[in-house]
Amino acid sequence: MHKHPRIAIVGGGPGGLTLARLLHLSGIEATVFERDAHPLERPQGGTLDLHEGSGLLAVRRAGLEDAFLRVARYDDQGSRLLDMSGRLLFETPDAAAGDRPEIDRTALREMLLDSLPAGCVRWGSSLRALQPLEDGRWQLDLSSGPAGPFDLVVGADGAWSRVRPLLSPYKPQYSGLTFVEFGIDDVDARHPAISKLVGRGKVGVEGEGKEIIAQRNGNAHIRGYTIFRVPADWAAQRFDFASPAAVRSGLLEEFQGFDERVTDLFRAAGDRFETRPIHALPVGHCWAHRRGLTLLGDAAHLMSPFGGEGVNTAMRDAVELAARIAPPGDWDAAVAAYEAEMFERVTEAAQGSADAAAIQLSHLGPALTLQHVMQMPGMHAGRLEA
Repeated sequence: MHKHPRIAIVGGGPGGLTLARLLHLSGIEATVFERDAHPLERPQGGTLDLHEGSGLLAVRRAGLEDAFLRVARYDDQGSRLLDMSGRLLFETPDAAAGDRPEIDRTALREMLLDSLPAGCVRWGSSLRALQPLEDGRWQLDLSSGPAGPFDLVVGADGAWSRVRPLLSPYKPQYSGLTFVEFGIDDVDARHPAISKLVGRGKVGVEGEGKEIIAQRNGNAHIRGYTIFRVPADWAAQRFDFASPAAVRSGLLEEFQGFDERVTDLFRAAGDRFETRPIHALPVGHCWAHRRGLTLLGDAAHLMSPFGGEGVNTAMRDAVELAARIAPPGDWDAAVAAYEAEMFERVTEAAQGSADAAAIQLSHLGPALTLQHVMQMPGMHAGRLEA
C-alpha cells in the first residue's frame, strides 16, 4: 500500500508544475501529463505579474526565490492610460515601486521545469478520457497510451479541462469580449517611439467602444491586444488570419481616428495575429467532492484576464493542495478540505475579474476605466510627452 496517493497531474502549466514541485519537496512523486510535445512547441503567452500571498508565496514555498530573481522584472510594473487622441490620463509615478514583479510565462515555465526531477513530465500526452476502476482508482487514456492506475488525478488542464466534466456540468461562458493578439520584437532598437509609448509596463488606449493594450515583455518584446465587445465569432469573420497583411489593414480600419502614435503599434507588429475570445466560469463555481479527482487553476475557476489573478490563484491552489495532502493520513479528506477552502478563497478574485471585465469598453469611453484605476494606490493624472 502506498504511503501517499499515487498522483497524476493533467496539464503542465504554472499551476500543475508548481504542484509537482511542492509535492516533490515533500517526498511525493507525481507525474505530469502535458499535451505539448516539448516545452517550446507553442508560445506560452505574454508577461504576468506575481502577487504576494499567491504567486510569490508559491515561489518561496517551492524554494525558487533565487531562480525567480534572476528572471523577474521589477522595473516593468508601470501602467498608463491614454485616450484615443494619445492624451495621457494617468500613469504610475514609479514603475519599479510595486510589489507585483513581472515574469514572462515562458521563463516561469522553464524555471518550474528545471526544478523537477527527470521524467516527471510526460510530453505529448493529451488526455482523451478518464476511466474509473472498481477499486476507486483511475486509469488515464492518453494520446501517448494508457497510464495508471492513479489514486488521485488533478485536473490542471486549463479553460477547456477534460477532467472538469467528471466533477461539474458547467462550461466556460463567452464574456462578450474578444482579443486580437500581436507582437513587436526588438522594440527599443527598431521602434523607439513605441518603446516610449508603452513605457516600463503596459499602456491602455480606449475610445469609441474599442481598446488597445500593449505590454512590455522580456527581451525588448511588446505583446499587444486589441479588445472588442462583439459576438464570439466576429473576429474570425472580420479578419483573414491566414493573411497577416489583411489583419493589419483591418485593425487600422477598426481603429481609424486613433492617434497615429497608437496605431503605429499595428504597423510595427510582426506577422503573427491570433484571436482570443474571453471566457469565464461562473463566480462561485464549485462541485460535490468525488474521491480521486480534483481541479486547480483555470480548470476550477476560469476568470477574465483583467484582474491578473489567473496564474496567481492557480499557484496558490497548488500551495494549498500540496500542504494538505503532504502529511500521511486521510488524503481524500485532505483533498475535500482543499476544495472547500479554495471555493471560498477564489470568490473575491473571480468577482473582481468579472467586475473589471464588465466595465471594459463602456459607452462612457475610458471614464469608468479611469475611475477604477484611480482608486488604486500609486496612480496620478499625467500628460503624455509629444
